[in-house]
Amino acid sequence: MNTIDTLLDKIEKAKALDFGTIFNQSIELFKKVWVQGLVMLLLIMLLMVPFYIIMYLPMLGMGLIDPQSFQNMENMQDFRPLLMIPFVIFAILFSIFAMVIGFGMKASFYRICKLKDLEEMGADDYFYYLKKPYLGKVIKLSLATFGISVAAMLLCFLPIIYVMVPLALMNAIFAFNPELSTSEIVKAGFKLGNKKWLLTFGLMIVSGFLAGIVGMLMCCVGIYVTASFSYLPIYFIYKESVGFDKKESHGDKESYGMSYE
Repeated sequence: MNTIDTLLDKIEKAKALDFGTIFNQSIELFKKVWVQGLVMLLLIMLLMVPFYIIMYLPMLGMGLIDPQSFQNMENMQDFRPLLMIPFVIFAILFSIFAMVIGFGMKASFYRICKLKDLEEMGADDYFYYLKKPYLGKVIKLSLATFGISVAAMLLCFLPIIYVMVPLALMNAIFAFNPELSTSEIVKAGFKLGNKKWLLTFGLMIVSGFLAGIVGMLMCCVGIYVTASFSYLPIYFIYKESVGFDKKESHGDKESYGMSYE
């Protein structure tokens, strides 16, 4: 397992990476994990549905009981700001919940990517990091991500572009170093983000654009099939910069030996 000092040292000594190589590796891995990526996205959407229903059901009920209520609110008649407080609170809680689910399932997807890429034995567990002993740390990292994102947005446009890269890398760092503390994962994310910022940003933009275009060409529904492609360059940037510890499986136990890259 990587300690924070070992991880930071590996990041500092990381070799130069080639854009084309990472991109081609991502395409090859996508051929192996596109089904798992699709399942992950569908599960995230399915988990969100009950919260959307709970959020909008009171408004729908209000409209059915009094159809004029929305028109009165638009005209600022009988508008009561206090009635919006529960809705705003629930919207914030829903946003945090969505970030927790998204963060945990993406980390689980990266674990699946490693299994498929290195042809290791293991189950496609989409909820791997949403169970004990990892759930608490996923919540903390999601709150940290939320806080960093809000702070960046308050500082206007450029900071939010900058933090996109470290925040994306934090997900992979957690997936392969879950024993690190929340602050250590954030620190490592920014360390690797600073080291490989331009390459990572370029790959995120190009892979996201390509996934969107190809998905749209597949009658729009295909975007759910191709969307996970945009996550794969992050996996390879971590793999080529840090590497993995060789893992030997013994039932439910795992032992770690020398690293390879």
